[in-house]
Amino acid sequence: MEKLFELLHENPLFSFTILLLVVLILPPIFEKIKLPGLVGLLVAGVLLGKNGLDVIDPKSETIKLFSDIGKIYLMFVAGLEIDLAEFRRTKDRSLTFGFSTFIFPLITGVAVGRWFGFSWNTAFLIGSLLASHTLLGFPIVQQLGKVKNRAVIITVGATIFTDISALLVLAVCVSIHHGNFTPQSLIFQLLALAIYAATVLFGLDWAGKEFFRRTGNQESNQFLFILLALFLASFGAELINIEQIVGAFLAGLAVNDVIGGGPVEEKIEFVGSTLFIPFFFIGMGLLLDVPTFIQTIQSDLLLVVGIVGGLIISKFVAAIVIKTVYRYQWNEGLTMWSLSLPQVAATLAAALVAYETVNTRGERLINESVLSTIIVLMLVTSILGPVLTDKFARKLSTPQSDLELSPEPELSSEQSILAQIFTVVVPIYNPRTERDLIAMAALLARYKSGKIIPLSITQSQIHMDDPLQEISLQNSQQLLDKALRVSQEFEIEAKPIIRIDDDVANGICRTAREYNANLIVMGLSANTSLSARLFGNLIDRVFWSSHCPVAVMRLLKEPMMIQRVLIPVKYLSSQIRQIIQFTQLFAETNGAQVTLLRVCDRKTSKNEMTALEVELSQVVSQLQPKIEMTVRMIRSDNVAQAVLQVSSDYDMVMLRSMRRRTVAGLAVSDLTTQLLKRLTCSIVLFGEPLHS
Repeated sequence: MEKLFELLHENPLFSFTILLLVVLILPPIFEKIKLPGLVGLLVAGVLLGKNGLDVIDPKSETIKLFSDIGKIYLMFVAGLEIDLAEFRRTKDRSLTFGFSTFIFPLITGVAVGRWFGFSWNTAFLIGSLLASHTLLGFPIVQQLGKVKNRAVIITVGATIFTDISALLVLAVCVSIHHGNFTPQSLIFQLLALAIYAATVLFGLDWAGKEFFRRTGNQESNQFLFILLALFLASFGAELINIEQIVGAFLAGLAVNDVIGGGPVEEKIEFVGSTLFIPFFFIGMGLLLDVPTFIQTIQSDLLLVVGIVGGLIISKFVAAIVIKTVYRYQWNEGLTMWSLSLPQVAATLAAALVAYETVNTRGERLINESVLSTIIVLMLVTSILGPVLTDKFARKLSTPQSDLELSPEPELSSEQSILAQIFTVVVPIYNPRTERDLIAMAALLARYKSGKIIPLSITQSQIHMDDPLQEISLQNSQQLLDKALRVSQEFEIEAKPIIRIDDDVANGICRTAREYNANLIVMGLSANTSLSARLFGNLIDRVFWSSHCPVAVMRLLKEPMMIQRVLIPVKYLSSQIRQIIQFTQLFAETNGAQVTLLRVCDRKTSKNEMTALEVELSQVVSQLQPKIEMTVRMIRSDNVAQAVLQVSSDYDMVMLRSMRRRTVAGLAVSDLTTQLLKRLTCSIVLFGEPLHS
């Protein structure tokens, strides 16, 4: 038995299986008890390591490889998720706040380090660990509809400055600790770093755009190119004696514009958040020495209080300074503070690098006490930051105009659902849903004196005279003949099209673009397989590529029988207005009633609910609907359950297609996903063009 245990302990396949099991089970459990999923992964690492079951060796090559890849991937995703467009619009104030929220914690960390007897080099390293931040609270701000507030925008932009600066300090501290530091070597190091950073930022950006332009829609090759860019940048950093995570972060920034939030980015982040990033957090747990951790809290309590308290106070001072300089409101200053509190991605990755950095005398750059303190810091700030964000962000006023903030662009005539000329493309591939989809498209187009384009895509064969090609064309023609008969029933102009294309999604989007369509209407697929999640199903890819809105439908009644429609509204935006306009268009075709539902949590005051109701009512009145359109406000801490309960009185629910993820790379459930699985009425999933 002991021999078997020893064999399993050394077996890489066994370790990999255990890691997958942990990643699958633990994060959802911790999220249910209101703790971040990454805390569950750290706990799992402790339980599986030498202080627990001792089933995984943290020093094994397998664990080291997975942990290193996870560390690199974490910083790469952090670079990818920075909104460069917003940063460019607010770069002056973002850089100002970035400097403020970097320098105050840096000075505080150096002071704490020196107070407790650490060397100047280690003290500066501790300061750099406090200087960055991770936007764990951003999804909360997003849900509250405050993402356009000036305080939120500059805090997001400040992440670029704090992360890069903290990583540069780390690089210098590591070099000094290895004994390679002289004034000449520092100048050479900074020069090499500048050349390297410029090469990565501009070189990868240019190469990526050229590669994507030449490969068109070959997503698998594009996915491999991005991975190659990541590891080339990381390896290049090592060649000039800079830590890998610096290269990974710069690579994320470099390809940010290249992949532009498209399907390739979705695949990259899916792989990272599903496998490698969780492995990094488990690896951190494996390295955590529980006796030392407990001893640090007990014997070095002042160090823990100094670092944690110093971080909280210095971030507060940095936010208040900027709040005063730019004359922001108190709630804006406090929101900036709460958003910049969490220390997760760059902090943990840099802490692990510093802990593993050993000089010729066998001395670590930071000892186990500091590493344990940083983990305490992560736990405290990852919980405290989002809690404070929820408290202060909900009190933010409507976004105020700054000189550098421009209003949301107006929807073009191509994107507007209320365009004068209305063309609807209806891809047909399922005979069972064909009639209802054509009927829905016909109602919409007829009301706007438009036309519909029933479309059947036949995937091409190597030889155009292949018998399989002929059979596919015959099937397509049969589908289109039926579509033409249905359109004639509704007395609407129809232009059936058969298209031969290598890729169905691209064929749909290209046809819509060629005919200047205003809308694509599709049937809802229930494909949730692993391959669909990894490579994207048809609907996902049409959402990503289409130039116009896409309405994906699951119709349980004939369109003419749908009389009551529900629209859950989180917050107002141009996309939500599009959904309301689309619903209005449909409802006016058959005299249906429309209800806008806003679910507020139980903390929302009566005044806040009244203000939200007035705002929604104003939107309704501006549309001048010809049908009954009302606003309903309810309180509930479970939005999905509240929508499900209300939906029982309605024939159809309108949902917005939106993906959401945390900055730390751990996937979170989306309200839309929950509702799609549990709603028992008809559904329309409405997606906007990526650029809208």
